[in-house]
Amino acid sequence: MTESEGKLRVLLITFFPMLIATLSLVTSIFNGYLNNKFVDLIQRNFGRAEYMRTCKETIDAYFQVKFKAGLVSANGEQPRASSAAASSAERIDAAAAVNKFAALGTYLANLRDEAIRARYTELVRGLEKAVADAGRTPPGELGQLFEGPDRIFAELNNDCVKSAKE
Repeated sequence: MTESEGKLRVLLITFFPMLIATLSLVTSIFNGYLNNKFVDLIQRNFGRAEYMRTCKETIDAYFQVKFKAGLVSANGEQPRASSAAASSAERIDAAAAVNKFAALGTYLANLRDEAIRARYTELVRGLEKAVADAGRTPPGELGQLFEGPDRIFAELNNDCVKSAKE
């Protein structure tokens, strides 16, 4: 074995483990980076899934309010004495539906900015007024009570759709 082969062997024995250690360190750093990205992705998807589930429940609650307001309106036209108790129960159901929508809307609004919060508050106030006026409104004119709330609801529903696509 020549002197140059001996020096090469010493260099390889010295630097090869360092190369392996360096590659191992780089691999470990890259693995940590990928793990952080994966955790961020899972957290973002979990939050979006929760938001979308609540959007779905809010949509259901909104249409329950409209349905129950329709029942209140239909019973408001019947001047029978026996319908007073039914009308009272339907008014309570309609008010409970508004409260459920308000609770879900508040939850969604807390996940968004102040402008969305104000819109949900405005929508709940509009629904409360529409349900309160439903007993004095004929069923054919009920759509007029919900014109404002329907417009706001469509905007907020578009926000839910936009959030789902992000």
